Amino acid sequence: MSKMSIETLPGTQLKLWRVSGATMGTRYTAAFHASPKTDERELSARLAAAVGAVDEQMSNWKDSSDLSRLNRSELDCWVPVPGNLAALLVRALEIGRDTHNAFNIGVGDLVGMWGFGPSGEQRAHRPGGVGTPRASSCRPVSELIDVDVQQCQVRKLGAVALDLCGIAKGFGVDELARVLNEHGIDSWLVGIDGEMRACGSKPDGAPWAIALEAPDYVRHAAMGVIELSNAAIATSGDYRHWADIDGARISHTMDPRTGAPLCSSLASVTVIAPTCADADAYATALLVLGEQAGRDYAQRRRLDALFLVRDGDALRMIGTGTFAKVH
Repeated sequence: MSKMSIETLPGTQLKLWRVSGATMGTRYTAAFHASPKTDERELSARLAAAVGAVDEQMSNWKDSSDLSRLNRSELDCWVPVPGNLAALLVRALEIGRDTHNAFNIGVGDLVGMWGFGPSGEQRAHRPGGVGTPRASSCRPVSELIDVDVQQCQVRKLGAVALDLCGIAKGFGVDELARVLNEHGIDSWLVGIDGEMRACGSKPDGAPWAIALEAPDYVRHAAMGVIELSNAAIATSGDYRHWADIDGARISHTMDPRTGAPLCSSLASVTVIAPTCADADAYATALLVLGEQAGRDYAQRRRLDALFLVRDGDALRMIGTGTFAKVH
């Protein structure tokens, strides 16, 4: 169920509207400046429907989703899918190829084997010990699925379980943005679970402010503020979803190159991009690539990326693009 609040802005013809609701196992939010005559019920319903459609299409936690149906399909059989799902699969494949498999949406089985999948079964094994899932690199998904965007259909060419957790929330944010743009609203901030996108500025000219979360395993606290306008931002890290198995901290992010949970000193990567789907996927890819290779890739692609590296109990910052001067 969505919630909406309205706040009158002194000295303007606009009001600040806030809408929130449940989606994808978390919550979506939308804050925007619009006319007091805005039809709040219609807009609230459209925002909820937009993220609801993404969840129904792209969730691997719902047996009824289009993605789950695709995962259950037989090899070499064309499966009809919604246009948005087909387009997002194509974008995921593009980023996967460009990052040399650092971003791989074919890690569904791997995520499940390590206890982070929909079953919720936590594995009681020590990495490298008896009962540890056998690690092997994941094949590029471009070798395992064929996407026909024009006909909105997909077929599996090999055994694969698709997982869009590294890009679907970002796309959901983009869908919130689409709804507000279609309503002619040009001052807004939307987000899902920390993935955010902003348009324009506040009526007083101030930019939207986004809190940058500290990579802390226990507390959720801000370590800084980023000003955002006409762009999206996403962060991938090792501190939000993890498991402690026999004293070893296991990250939920899988390294498709090794077939095992990611293990590095890189705590988080934040990326600013034109769309939130891209920011989401690139943040995941850079986290997998690691400090040096990730920075090199970000520089080649001229990405605005902020890397937070653990040096003992301290954090070291590395930035590219707009973050280059951060230290």
